[in-house]
Amino acid sequence: MSVTQVVCIPGSVAPAAMRYASLQAALGSDYKLHLKDLEVYSEDEPPAGYSIEQELAAIDLFADSEGLDRFHLLGYSGGGFISLAYAGTRSRRLQSLAVFEAAAIPGSPTAEERAYSDLLEERLRGLQGADFMSAFVREQVKPGAQLPPPPTAPQPGMQKRPAGIAAMNLAFRAFRFDRELLSAARFPVIVAYGDMTHEIEQIKAGLLARTFADVHVLRFAGLHHFDLPARIYNPAHVNALRELWAAAAP
Repeated sequence: MSVTQVVCIPGSVAPAAMRYASLQAALGSDYKLHLKDLEVYSEDEPPAGYSIEQELAAIDLFADSEGLDRFHLLGYSGGGFISLAYAGTRSRRLQSLAVFEAAAIPGSPTAEERAYSDLLEERLRGLQGADFMSAFVREQVKPGAQLPPPPTAPQPGMQKRPAGIAAMNLAFRAFRFDRELLSAARFPVIVAYGDMTHEIEQIKAGLLARTFADVHVLRFAGLHHFDLPARIYNPAHVNALRELWAAAAP
């Protein structure tokens, strides 16, 4: 039996190893997760002139280095934005796409999307360090969402996060993309979100559902954007991914 090859892109907070370790354990040895961290964190500060194009080119180089011509792509949050951009610009390389709560959808935003991103930017303006990260989390979940407890010890690389998140948000807005490119995709897609994240996630899921030709939307009760990875990639989500990858063309 051949091994299913999946390139995994994390979000702007946790690195790929933390984001996807529980998923790899749940999937077992028939699935190989190739973990690709974000280029925005490749140095102590975001690279000069950082752009989404840099992230896309880096995925190409990474896949080539892993010996992958075509592969399944899995993205979370900021990595979801990058995965959508990759799907539209390099569709020939993808067998399937799965995203959980992409930070935004590439291309011209709707009025609702723009209003939310403007509000988030306003709420984060002028904040630094722990205050920035606290607001970044709080503003993206619904009241009553149960957040994981803060780490008891400093996490490696966390000092890079506020600057990296700010750089990614600027790069999202600067990236020029035609959403019609996603309509031309000929691979199956999963779009997943939790119902305790801000209601913008339901709006974005609906937009993607109307954009992709072959798409399945998963809504998970009680989950939110910052839930523990093992809760996000729960048994139902894992089974859906297995079905997606099995159905995708080789």
